[in-house]
Amino acid sequence: MKLTEADLTENPQVGKTNRLMIIREVDFGVYLDGEDLGEILMPKKYVPEDYRLGDVVEVFVYLDSEDRLVATTEKPYAQVEQYACLKVVSVTNFGAFLDWGLKKDLLVPFNEQKHRMEEGREYIVYIYSDEETGRIAGTSKLDRCLDLYKGDYQDGDEVELFICEETDLGFKTIINDAHRGLLYKSDLYQSVNKGERAKGFIKQVREDGKIDVTLNKPGYEAIDEVSEQILETLKASGGFIAVTDKSSPDEIKELFGVSKKRYKKAVGALYKKRLVSLEEGGVRVIKGEKE
Repeated sequence: MKLTEADLTENPQVGKTNRLMIIREVDFGVYLDGEDLGEILMPKKYVPEDYRLGDVVEVFVYLDSEDRLVATTEKPYAQVEQYACLKVVSVTNFGAFLDWGLKKDLLVPFNEQKHRMEEGREYIVYIYSDEETGRIAGTSKLDRCLDLYKGDYQDGDEVELFICEETDLGFKTIINDAHRGLLYKSDLYQSVNKGERAKGFIKQVREDGKIDVTLNKPGYEAIDEVSEQILETLKASGGFIAVTDKSSPDEIKELFGVSKKRYKKAVGALYKKRLVSLEEGGVRVIKGEKE
C-alpha cells in the first residue's frame, strides 16, 4: 500500500528509516525530498515499478562510498542509535567491516573496537553517526553509550530488551537501547539468544540504580496471561489435559513455558473463576468454555 503525503517523516535523518516524497525523475533513479538534507537519490533498482511523482516511499537513508546521500528500500539489521549483533566480513587497514543488511558494510574503526575484531566472528555493536563527517559507523565500546541519562522506570513497565552476553547469573540486556539490565536465569522459562530483541518488563529497579528485567509480566497480570494460555491449550486439546500437581516441572515448562509454581497459581485462578475443574488425572475445562 502506498503512503500518502500525510505520512511524510518529520525532520528526515541519516541512518534512519524515513518516509519521503518522490519529486524528480532521472535516468538512473528518482530524487526524494529530504527537506533540510536536500534532494536524496533513490537508485533505479530500488524504485517501485508503478511509482508516480508525489508518491511517498519508506526508505533508509545513508551515505554511499563517495559520501553522497542515497535512499534504499533495503532494511538494515539496526539503525543509528540502536544495538545489533553483527558478523565481521572483512578486516582492512581502516578497521573491521560488518554485515548489517545493506550493500555497503558497516565500518567499526580500530579505535572503536573494545577488543580487536576478527573476520567471521560476531560482535555486539552500537551504531552511531559521526558528528564531524556524518558517516555511519559502529563501536563495540558499549559502556560509553549506555546510561547516558537516568532511566525513569517503574516496576512492571513494558520495555524492549536487546539480549547481550550470557553470564553465570543470566543474560546482560540493553533496555530500550539506553540502559543496562539483567535477565536472571531463574526467571527464564524460554530460550533466548544473543543479539535478539524481545518484549520484556521491569522487574525491579535497585537502590544502586541497577535494573532487573523479566520476559514475563510480574504479579497478577502474569498469572492472567498464563491462565489464558492454559485455557487455550485446554480448548485445543478437546477440553482436557493430563497435567496434575504430580507432573514434573520439566513437563509443565515444555507445555507452557513457565515454572510449576506459576502454573499452579494460574490453574488456581481459573478454578476460582469456575472455568476449569480439577480431576485426579488432570484439568478439564468446564462445559461451555470449550468453544
